[in-house]
Amino acid sequence: MWAKYHSPDMNKPDSRPATGFSYSRAAFEELVDAALAHARKLGATDAGAEASEGCGLSVSVRKGELENVERNRDKSLGVTVYMGHRRGNASTSDFSAAAIEQTVQAAYDIARFTAEDPVAGLPEAQDIAGPGEQPDLDLFHPWSITSEEAARLALVCEGAAFATDKRITNSEGAGVSAQQSHFFSAHSRGFRGGYASSRHSISVAPIAGKGNDMQRDAWYSSMRSAQELAGAKEVGRYAAERALARLKSRKIATRECPVLFESPLAAGLLGAFVQAVSGGSLYRKSSFLIDSLGKTVFPDHIDVDEDPWVRRGKGSAAFDEEGVRTKARKVVDGGRVEGYFLSSYSARKLGMKTTGNAGGSHNLVLTSRLTRPGDDLPAMLRKLGTGLFVIELMGQGVNYVTGDYSRGASGFWVEKGEIAYPVQEITIAGNMKNMLAGIQAVGADTYNYGAKTVGSVLVNRMKVAGS
Repeated sequence: MWAKYHSPDMNKPDSRPATGFSYSRAAFEELVDAALAHARKLGATDAGAEASEGCGLSVSVRKGELENVERNRDKSLGVTVYMGHRRGNASTSDFSAAAIEQTVQAAYDIARFTAEDPVAGLPEAQDIAGPGEQPDLDLFHPWSITSEEAARLALVCEGAAFATDKRITNSEGAGVSAQQSHFFSAHSRGFRGGYASSRHSISVAPIAGKGNDMQRDAWYSSMRSAQELAGAKEVGRYAAERALARLKSRKIATRECPVLFESPLAAGLLGAFVQAVSGGSLYRKSSFLIDSLGKTVFPDHIDVDEDPWVRRGKGSAAFDEEGVRTKARKVVDGGRVEGYFLSSYSARKLGMKTTGNAGGSHNLVLTSRLTRPGDDLPAMLRKLGTGLFVIELMGQGVNYVTGDYSRGASGFWVEKGEIAYPVQEITIAGNMKNMLAGIQAVGADTYNYGAKTVGSVLVNRMKVAGS
């Protein structure tokens, strides 16, 4: 359960630092071992358990005033019990001995009465990450910041946005967040492991203009270590510049044209590919890329690499959620799909081997063999020539069964490689198969969005619906 603590006087935030766990690694090991022992006592053929804890601080300000101070702390013990190929799962936030036994009993009872699934079960022993295969990936950097300090930092960020230009007239606020967590997991196939991690951020969303010509934009910085965050003033200024650039936006006539996706949005295209070649979508046959392994999906200049062992990487992990070892691999090589994203369960459903991706992908990088060091955003606009440069997308708009793609968009109309004017209230549409195959260029302006890193992406042709 999340506990929220609000300062009684919002003008006087408390000065407690955001760091500090209530439970040690050793305590978690005892909890997990107790759960597994009770599962064995009940007669489970296999069992797994994970104890976790998270805590942090989030502070928001708006128009120079403190708006919210929130402290969070949660804890959980999750237990999975197998009776042959029947599986049961239960969890609790109560770490007492009685509660642990009750939780294991609940998981056991669910397993006894659930339908049998012939592919259900823990991963194979040979796939499990052993103690020597769990390096420290430098993921834990707690931030000893007080709510007072966080509020000052957020105010500096928002103040920098307002100071950029008199046309910044309002703000949706700025925020600072410091979060950290740790866990320990084990199961009856021999896996034991866990680690601590952190994630901190600073963000702001300024509004430019007045009346009918008001535009909002936002920017943020998020890192494992607070020392690597972008400066508060720089984040504020850049967010303001983005909002200002969108003033006097207009509609454009419906047409077909090339589309350049700004690098943060291009990560979404990579994400759509990942979902389409993930086990759940494939075995349910709810993907537009069924049976794509070994086939060409991208142009021959495109590669996608996965490296789970990047130090301080946002998608780094020495093992996946099942305790399966992870490893670097080539997912796409010269446009050809070389690997799916599979858990043990989805791998068995497909008659394949797990790829160590239970829980998602790890530090993906999409690159083009045609990209040169000088291919920054201005260079990519020149490659676009005349077409649409998209910086914001709205709605989900992706049908993963057919690949049909349709989303609301805002950005800039580009003529002869130069931005002509901002545009809004348009829709871009196409099919993901054609879009992936139609990637003409990838910029050197790389951006890390969670577990994905990619530069701006130029797609050769899409439908643009305007006025």
